[in-house]
Amino acid sequence: MRVSKAQAQANREHIVETASVVFRERGFDGVGVADLMATAGFTHGGFYKHFGSKADLMAEASANSLAQSLACAQAMSVKDFIDVYVSRDHRDGRSTGCTMAALCGDAARQSGDLKSAFAEGIERTLQTLGEKYPTGPDTAPGEARVKMIDLLARAVGAIMLSRACPDDSALADEILVECHAQMTASLSIQP
Repeated sequence: MRVSKAQAQANREHIVETASVVFRERGFDGVGVADLMATAGFTHGGFYKHFGSKADLMAEASANSLAQSLACAQAMSVKDFIDVYVSRDHRDGRSTGCTMAALCGDAARQSGDLKSAFAEGIERTLQTLGEKYPTGPDTAPGEARVKMIDLLARAVGAIMLSRACPDDSALADEILVECHAQMTASLSIQP
């Protein structure tokens, strides 16, 4: 049975969306093409009708989920971003949380295309947060960008460190609490 172009595009989008969730949950190497396609409700054989390789899907799924995270960040103030990002809910929501926190470590060992997708997502997130950083007349040029690089690195690192601890670990929560407090204080944002 032939599939229309519109249905083929919808199928591809569904595979990309499924992959973005599964990759965040299990990592790039934690799921094979056959399992990923089964999770999406398709056969393994259909994969190569949509993608040239697993690496192609990894890059597209990452770009997709990074764009979703960016859309969330665009709707928040910097304080709200800190509150939502450096939280137990985000820490525990690996498959639906930020792609950077879930996959940056994996991305560092992948292809240039995947790294480029991450670099673009990181850059756009920095720009979005920088535009929202509360500045005053004494703010030096470029200060917002420096602060946002620091904030994003701390936020991603806090989630990664917390996730590396056992779920019921007091240290997992302490990392989030202390990083949240330090980030908020460093930006002169009142809690």
